[in-house]
Amino acid sequence: MKKLIVFLVFLTVIPMITTSQELDDIDFISPFNDGLSAIQKGGKWAFINENGDMVIDYRDDLVLTVFNDNSYPIFNSGRCIIVKIEEGISYFGYIDKSGKTIIEPQYLNATNFNNGLAIILELHKNILGRNDILDKKIVDYSYTESAINIDGEIIHYLSDKPTHITLSKDYMRKPPKIKTKFISEKLVATQNKDNSWSIKKV
Repeated sequence: MKKLIVFLVFLTVIPMITTSQELDDIDFISPFNDGLSAIQKGGKWAFINENGDMVIDYRDDLVLTVFNDNSYPIFNSGRCIIVKIEEGISYFGYIDKSGKTIIEPQYLNATNFNNGLAIILELHKNILGRNDILDKKIVDYSYTESAINIDGEIIHYLSDKPTHITLSKDYMRKPPKIKTKFISEKLVATQNKDNSWSIKKV
């Protein structure tokens, strides 16, 4: 009988042992945002929920947001920015709260979501012709500024015209600057070349 009791107690303890999770040697813990907190360890970031469960394991592609004296990744509207570097160029996309990539890294820059919208710089590739001597396509690159929803669909076009760029790590040492910001749900402010601002409805 005693053996049976010990065995039953052992069975009830096993799930507690296997499901419990200790988080040790953490370098930084952010405030909770959108129900998740970012934790840093050894240069990588993960996310925990309000029960202390790790919902996204440590990874090195999360984009940090600056808050006063600290920088850490955040979720907003169920999305967090990630970055992928190809040939020295940074491309930005978004993951959901399970860590799944919802919007593939493709933008030259991107903001955190706010009220279900984010501002992105969408890259455009235009083939102008072909250089027969070098056997290469003549390509022109530009980008436009738009607001997308959490599924990556463009909701508002924010650029008056495309901005031309040279898509090379030698010319693009950092992502192009996003010049538009939402100041309310229906108003955006755009920074002009002389650093003044224009406000328009969307």
